[in-house]
Amino acid sequence: MTRRAVVTAIGIVAPGATGTKRFWDLISGGRTATRTISFFDPSPFRSQIAAECDFDPAREGLSPQQILRMDRAAQLAVVSARECLADSGLVIGDLDPARIGVSIGSAVGCTMGLEEEYVVVSDGGRRWLVDEDYAVRHLYNYFVPSSIAAEVAWEAGAEGPAALISTGCTSGLDAVGHAATLIREGAADVMLTGATDAPISPITVACFDAIKATSPRNDDPSHASRPFDRTRNGFVLGEGAAVFVVEELDHAIRRGAHIYAEIAGFASRSNAFHMTGLRPDGREMSVAIDAALAQAGRTPAQVDYINAHGSGTKQNDRHETAAFKRSFGEQAYRVPISGIKSMIGHSLGAIGSLEIAACALAIKHNVVPPTANLHHPDPECDLDYVPLVAREQRTDTVLTVGSGFGGFQSAMVLTDVAEAVL
Repeated sequence: MTRRAVVTAIGIVAPGATGTKRFWDLISGGRTATRTISFFDPSPFRSQIAAECDFDPAREGLSPQQILRMDRAAQLAVVSARECLADSGLVIGDLDPARIGVSIGSAVGCTMGLEEEYVVVSDGGRRWLVDEDYAVRHLYNYFVPSSIAAEVAWEAGAEGPAALISTGCTSGLDAVGHAATLIREGAADVMLTGATDAPISPITVACFDAIKATSPRNDDPSHASRPFDRTRNGFVLGEGAAVFVVEELDHAIRRGAHIYAEIAGFASRSNAFHMTGLRPDGREMSVAIDAALAQAGRTPAQVDYINAHGSGTKQNDRHETAAFKRSFGEQAYRVPISGIKSMIGHSLGAIGSLEIAACALAIKHNVVPPTANLHHPDPECDLDYVPLVAREQRTDTVLTVGSGFGGFQSAMVLTDVAEAVL
């Protein structure tokens, strides 16, 4: 019997929107959540803007001990997991804990906690030989990003397979792809999976400043993220988390679960080319797309919507456009494509899971979210990138893609399973 992996619950903490409903309202409404950085004084930096979450861990129900113990990235993941579990209708006590697994993605782990603690133990960077006596007792958890997956597992009482997937900006896609594989292989019946990142810190901003990857449009932060627009000049850093319940289809049907979508196909490839560079022909991403479609048993003509990586850098947007043309041929000009980073920024490893959430909700609502701030299309990005306003249409089959430093290229196909359930 072929086992199939389906998404049966969603939990989200995103810029401008905590909770799945508010997240969908924001992205389907084409509203942006990018602004001037408030976490620290950004004035020394080239890029001073980001998409921050309005997140208060105490207000979201985390205990003082949890707040002290967990880095912000772990806090975002746990709060998302709680919403996800509530949405699922699962009664955890009725399940075999050894059949519940966890797969969480994160590109940069506990960046904020590590940087804050370095400032303390080094006396503001003045001491080369740091004084460890000033470090918090949970500093080791910050060094080991798998502590994030452990926190989610503890929250759910999961004793099955557990992993932290860190593949740069494709982490959020790859973690969910890994979870779906475990479901299909029979290693688990239920997986809590998704991704989290909280990278808005001086060290991260400085790193991206150094390679001029982020937008310096500091005088207009709400319109700074402009994927596929000829005036774009870099991505806008973000943060956030999305966590899903992914379970075996028959298991979901037996318990009467609401099914958002099936994870019908997934593939990941590496370009083995350059740490930050991309070949202009889009071949590597195209290979991942072709493999994901083949696993899903879908042709390009059956794809109703593509969620683009759409980072807003000239290199990525042109590479991605070439990949779509390579895989879809003339059909590339007929399928609607959009990029939600235009609204919630680029949260590194987390964004792939936030984009999976957008795709699952697009299937549920039969709506394609727009690409915000796309007023002047780049002639080299000449596909239907759904500018400014959402579009109502059938979205039974959706492709989402990701591209990351190190050459990672990932693609996932999500489909409506209503007919299969009936």
